[in-house]
Amino acid sequence: MEMKVGLAQISPVWLDKFLTMKKIIFNLEKAHGEGCDLVIFGEGLLPGYPFWIAHTNGAEFDSSFQKDMYFHYALNAVCIEKGDLDQVCEKARELNLAIYLGIIERPLDRGGHSLYCSLVHINARGEIVSVHRKLQPTYEERLAWSPGDGHGLKVHDLAGFRVGGLNCWENWMPLPRAALYAMGENVHVAVWPGSDYNTRDITRFIARESRSYVISVSGLLSNTDIPSIIPNSALLKQNLPEVLANGGSCVAGPDGEWIIEPQLNFEGLLTAELDLGFVLRERQNFDPSGHYSRPDVTRLSINSERQGILGPKNRNFEV
Repeated sequence: MEMKVGLAQISPVWLDKFLTMKKIIFNLEKAHGEGCDLVIFGEGLLPGYPFWIAHTNGAEFDSSFQKDMYFHYALNAVCIEKGDLDQVCEKARELNLAIYLGIIERPLDRGGHSLYCSLVHINARGEIVSVHRKLQPTYEERLAWSPGDGHGLKVHDLAGFRVGGLNCWENWMPLPRAALYAMGENVHVAVWPGSDYNTRDITRFIARESRSYVISVSGLLSNTDIPSIIPNSALLKQNLPEVLANGGSCVAGPDGEWIIEPQLNFEGLLTAELDLGFVLRERQNFDPSGHYSRPDVTRLSINSERQGILGPKNRNFEV
């Protein structure tokens, strides 16, 4: 069994939900033209990563600057319940194309005001089948994003493979990885804001540990990409570095060797052909949830309930 995967290493129209959506749709059509079965976009691509926090004293309490930035960020965040991803879902159905898309989510089931870094899987029928909210935002990300839960920690059948994914430094968390392995994952999607510093080591490490394909997809952003219409744009251009995200998208095979090495400062679509037989060959000598596990000694429990103030029976919506 084989599957062709597209890695969409692109920049957002930073902090602009509607224009970034147009770029996503364009790349879906391009991936379809390349014969892809699955296309993957980077962490928080829609509408973009909060790069300003680390460079503008993001921890200053009650800062009007930080409040202005959060206000604009929230306005451009994605509310799935209100249909913000309908256009992407329709395009997935039209093109018969599965998608992993990193979004900044503003969910109604948590009140509609806090933001989450979420990885959305849309199947080839255009159905949203999982929304994984990042379990633990990393360092300064906690000043913009809230911690998620285990509800979206799932794998999905696709072209004979079982595909799962995590956001950025979640990929360094052993237990979430182990949870996906136990569900039969053999294609691991790792999404990042964009840096070969992140992808170069962990991609091959996870591939060797899991004996799976690992697909790391990153974004791009330069200082010159900062739109002049966003709040404090002049100050942002003054304080943010020239290159904020340099890409680094790559693919490692189940033997831990490169299929595509990290690609830097390149905007476009990368493609890779995956062969399930490669996975099975590598699982002969090591299978982390099969013959090389000892569930009588160590076991893992997962809480997959969507967390919120209201219990599941009291919610009028669920994503």
